[in-house]
Amino acid sequence: MSDRVQAWIGLGSNLENPLEQLARAVSGLATLPDTTLLGQSAFYRSQPMGPQDQPDFVNGVVLLETSLPAETLLDHLQALEQAHGRVRLRHWGPRTLDLDLLLYGNQTVATTRLTVPHPGVTERDFVLRPMLDIDPQLTLPDGRSCQGLLTQCTDNGLKRLQPSVTDGLATPPHPH
Repeated sequence: MSDRVQAWIGLGSNLENPLEQLARAVSGLATLPDTTLLGQSAFYRSQPMGPQDQPDFVNGVVLLETSLPAETLLDHLQALEQAHGRVRLRHWGPRTLDLDLLLYGNQTVATTRLTVPHPGVTERDFVLRPMLDIDPQLTLPDGRSCQGLLTQCTDNGLKRLQPSVTDGLATPPHPH
């Protein structure tokens, strides 16, 4: 087994009961092969970043420890999105589930499929605030403080929602 790294995953949803979508996604992330769920942020409501003719988003972040290579982890994230009925109709449009690989250890990845750190991490309060819930001292691979970056972000109307977590781990989804 290869070395284990900490991977930060951003979660977002604004369709089909977003809180439930995120709780189910966290449960799915916790069961990925060669991966352990280390932490989960609170969930936050925010205004859409792109087109405003869509519902507000619910966002959060989880911290995983994994031995999966970055692109294999991306494959699993995209498979989870598909399992949640993700349809890509327009850039920054509404979605049932969006999973972004934000950080992969202290590594920088630049392939045709994947850029890590995620290019938007430095300017999104709905990503930085939840990351800081898990690690208030978090820095990016280039040494920049996430706390410092958060103070420079555009305000997306971020509102912390009541936690749907127990001991930092997602509650299991309700049976349908």
